[in-house]
Amino acid sequence: MKLLAVLLCTAALSGCSLFSSKKKAEPAPAPAAPAAATAATAAPAATAAPAAKPAEKKDGAGFLPPGESGNVAIDSIVVVVNDDVITQRELNNRIKTVTARMKAQNVQMPDPADLRRQLLERMIVERSQLQMAKDMGVRVDDLQLDRAIQRIAEAQKMTVQQLRDQMEKDGTPFAGFREEIREEIIMQRLREHEVDAKIQISDAEVDSFIAAEKAAAAEQFEVNISQIMVRIPDNASAEVIAQRRARAEEVMRQLRTGADFAKMAATYSDASDALQGGAVGWRQLERLPPVFAEALAKLQPGQVTPIIKSVGAFHILKAVDRRSLADAQQVAAVQQTHARHILIKVTPTMSAADAKRKLLELKERLDNGAAKFEDLARLVSQDSSASKGGDLGWLQPGDVMPEFETAMNGLKIGEVSQPVETSFGVHLIQVLERKSDDQSKERERNNARAALRERKLEEATESWQREVRDRAYVEYRNDDDKQANDKANK
Repeated sequence: MKLLAVLLCTAALSGCSLFSSKKKAEPAPAPAAPAAATAATAAPAATAAPAAKPAEKKDGAGFLPPGESGNVAIDSIVVVVNDDVITQRELNNRIKTVTARMKAQNVQMPDPADLRRQLLERMIVERSQLQMAKDMGVRVDDLQLDRAIQRIAEAQKMTVQQLRDQMEKDGTPFAGFREEIREEIIMQRLREHEVDAKIQISDAEVDSFIAAEKAAAAEQFEVNISQIMVRIPDNASAEVIAQRRARAEEVMRQLRTGADFAKMAATYSDASDALQGGAVGWRQLERLPPVFAEALAKLQPGQVTPIIKSVGAFHILKAVDRRSLADAQQVAAVQQTHARHILIKVTPTMSAADAKRKLLELKERLDNGAAKFEDLARLVSQDSSASKGGDLGWLQPGDVMPEFETAMNGLKIGEVSQPVETSFGVHLIQVLERKSDDQSKERERNNARAALRERKLEEATESWQREVRDRAYVEYRNDDDKQANDKANK
């Protein structure tokens, strides 16, 4: 299940990548592998103030209870992050979850030491952001969390209890899942405050974007991209930059001799998508930084770019596939539909079958002229449009769920549909009128503004995440972890 698609619109949840987007940190295709793999079942076992005093032990972290073997510790601190800690148990749980996910996605596994380093760094980034959110007073109460989980369940066409049963059957504690979702929402709100709200798009930028888009319409296409990113630390010396370039060149050498790109990404990449084989997904070239767009435009599927240097990293990009956008980029006439609906949500006390039976009864009354659609919508519908008699206004292709749109497009004007089930619930739909019109100037400008915002957001999010991580006090308690981190940043 893709849980975050329900919760989050933009921006990666962790890691540093020019391609991190509304998505997330780690994708969550099924409830057994929730999006943020933090092991909430093992709460931090100790706290430590930076360079002030030894970490205070509590909850059994690193000590032996009475009667235990003198050689076996319950847990231990791996890293101190500001005034919080990451324990060995938390790290082990994260490794277990991500390993299962990578195997399910057929991504070649990196060496265990590289996997541990990647995940530990990601957990440090997450903790840094969560502590910043805590200091700023960002909170998600239980009611807000319950609503978010309800939306997740609805998107999977389940009740919350069914979602819980499925997760626990697959070995994922539901209490831990709740806290992971809470942390994801907190980090998203923090980024919205610190990054999203500060991005400004001028009218001049929109005008320039539209002009450039029209000029290049005949040649536009999009590319399915994978990446390997070797990060350059802030304020790095010339020697460190040379070392990082050498690392990127070693990756390129292995790729040229036939190494698997996905495995190289999982082993060497510092991007948040590393453990997904570096998969970024489909991107329109005009929505990428120009230096990337220029390099990708020359590639055929399967080819990789030379090493590209950005402000904070070296990148190697792979064009997995490409496809034309000529038809989609034309300013074409679109059919618009004025429709209204009655929605009954599926809940633990209202099954989909019960909702359909109830709506069929309403449809019979409408077909017999015994009631008016708008009156029943105000009385029964569980949608925000109920107060307007269920009126959804003028809809364009893509504005509603595919199942809803398919049923709506098959109706004659004035006709009422059979019950239609979507992830929101069960609907009765009525078409009031239709028209065909050219895409409005306002919609064109809104699309341009959204594209520009996405481009700026990716770059701004990467920079902000790097700043938060670099400001954090990080103390490795394991010499091997410290050495691995030092080596990765050379």
